Amino acid sequence: MRAALPPAFYDRDVVEVARDLVGCVLVHGETAGRIVETEAYHESEPACHGFRGPRATPGPTARTQALFGPPGRAYVYRSYGIHALLNAVCEPEGVAAAVLVRAIEPTAGLDVIRARRRGRPDRELTSGPGRLTLALDVELDLDGSDLQHGPLRILPPDEDDRPVRLVDGERIGITKAVELPWRFADASSTHVSRPWPPGMARPRAGTR
Repeated sequence: MRAALPPAFYDRDVVEVARDLVGCVLVHGETAGRIVETEAYHESEPACHGFRGPRATPGPTARTQALFGPPGRAYVYRSYGIHALLNAVCEPEGVAAAVLVRAIEPTAGLDVIRARRRGRPDRELTSGPGRLTLALDVELDLDGSDLQHGPLRILPPDEDDRPVRLVDGERIGITKAVELPWRFADASSTHVSRPWPPGMARPRAGTR
């Protein structure tokens, strides 16, 4: 198996990393998937958990410690008390910046993923940030783990993978800084979460 992305990949502008992660491969145990959708978050805007605004705590809390940590680590948090969501920490240590992995296209361990997401059509197995963590068994114990050498790894695209047809749009599921076009997706994938970004072709009925 090819080597995982090094910390230097993440030690860059978070929006650039969010774009470049589309097409990479997320691996956990016997399951894996091609990343087809991401969102960028940065401390300069109020949708970020580490927002350093006039009324915000100007530093990490117990929940956001990993978000302020070194690049190339996982930031995993519980959303609305239900799902664990996976982020890749970016930019230099001390800066709150991370890329939310919103959707993947399964590439390994499909039978395991189907068993964990029993009753869901294939197109809905991993098409959302909570769905993909359930499918790959990602939980809070992975918060702060090393994405290069830890149990969760992100690999560069395979040379034989199809080219990414990148589209961007506004982030979804938030109420602040919604105007920022920091959501990125592969328009050729049917596994992107809804609503689809502008310019994305809708999957045909019956597509799995």
